[in-house]
Amino acid sequence: MLDFWIKTSGTWINVATVILGTALGLLLTGHLPERMQRVIKQGLGLTTLFIGISMAGSLNQVKDGIVDGVILGLLALVVGGLLGEWWQIEEHLTTVGNWLKYRLKGKGRFTDGFVTASLLFCIGPMAIIGSLNNGLVGDARLLTLKATMDGLAAIALTGSYGIGVGFSALALLLYQGGLSLAAGLLAQSLPDPATSPPVLLVTGVGGLMILTIGLNLLEIGKVRVASFLPAPFLAPLFYWLALWLTGALA
Repeated sequence: MLDFWIKTSGTWINVATVILGTALGLLLTGHLPERMQRVIKQGLGLTTLFIGISMAGSLNQVKDGIVDGVILGLLALVVGGLLGEWWQIEEHLTTVGNWLKYRLKGKGRFTDGFVTASLLFCIGPMAIIGSLNNGLVGDARLLTLKATMDGLAAIALTGSYGIGVGFSALALLLYQGGLSLAAGLLAQSLPDPATSPPVLLVTGVGGLMILTIGLNLLEIGKVRVASFLPAPFLAPLFYWLALWLTGALA
């Protein structure tokens, strides 16, 4: 039971903050001044940068012969980003969200709020990388940060859509919890997930993606984060390919 909690702790925290944010949204009658909203957003952006830098440092721990984690991370990001643009991941996600909202809009604000919040909370690199990190090594820091951001977003969304936003916690529980448990099962086949090069690469590449979210929050740039979603899954493949080439050339 303790192992189950460790692997899914970030998801449970995220579910709790969405429910709490919805409750606060229902209680609040006015909106925060724009300057206060900006300060909250900047604080989240700075914290996101810190988490991203900490995670990206995992790339420096991958040293195995001629294999260098930073080079593998760069290859994964570039190839993954190209694939993401080729597959138009960002556009497809937007299309799916708009289609769902259009199809369900006529069924009332409850459903519209549920769909909007579910898409916002479940789609994105923080949900994927955070869940993988939680399930693989028991690190819930990224999901805890995401939980804070989602809780604040839930307050604002509830003012527009009502209590339907809170029920998105069910979708969040199934999605993130499922990813974390699947990653936890994978971790059982690894001698030590905390030092496994493939896991370190996934964490490091994910950290670089988290950095882009921080840049977007601080409005320093506008990075198409969703286009890089294939990158964390490519990083271990490049590692195994590099090991195979090293052995073939030896």
